Amino acid sequence: MEDRIAPSPLRPVRGAARGAAGALVLAGVAWAARALWQIRLATIGMPASGPPDQGDGQHRPLTSLEDGYHLVTTLGSAATVLCAITFLIWLSRVRDNAHTLSGQPPRYAWPWIYAGWIVPVANLWVPRGIVADIHRASAPGERLPHAVNWWWGLWLAGMLSGTGLMYAVPTDHVIERAYHNVYPLLAADAAVVAAAVAGVFVVRALTTAQRRRGTDSVRA
Repeated sequence: MEDRIAPSPLRPVRGAARGAAGALVLAGVAWAARALWQIRLATIGMPASGPPDQGDGQHRPLTSLEDGYHLVTTLGSAATVLCAITFLIWLSRVRDNAHTLSGQPPRYAWPWIYAGWIVPVANLWVPRGIVADIHRASAPGERLPHAVNWWWGLWLAGMLSGTGLMYAVPTDHVIERAYHNVYPLLAADAAVVAAAVAGVFVVRALTTAQRRRGTDSVRA
């Protein structure tokens, strides 16, 4: 499916890039804090009263550490949402600029900028394809930065791990997992944090490529 709309003028990218990079760092810090709290839970061990979710709809009062983990998880979710919004704003801008710079319609129509992350199966490759196409149009003849593959591989690891970004489970259940077997949780968190770091390099690489092609003349 192709866009048939004529290329538009170059859009400013510096401000959007800074916002996306900053939000990626914030999300990485939030997920690192989540991992730290999981380590603390595993180190202290489950209270004698058992897990927070006692079954049959019964929940015991949370300890201060468990309350802290709920707070950290909530803040981490907020940081992740902010990261998604700012990253998509940046992605939309560099995609439009890639269209202008190449003169060719993008391979993926604009709804895929958003739908590509949530449509089952397609979300395994469409976002990476959009990023790769943007780089190809922005820096013709140049090799795709290694950061793109690192970012996407780590994102998939964090998304599909069963304990990461796309795994909906009550926080009390995650706390119980931390008490019993924290290592899968930490592996998922590490993948998300590393993906955020690699994402900063992706944002920087694509933004730099476009600024070299002329977006320096457009003020953010």
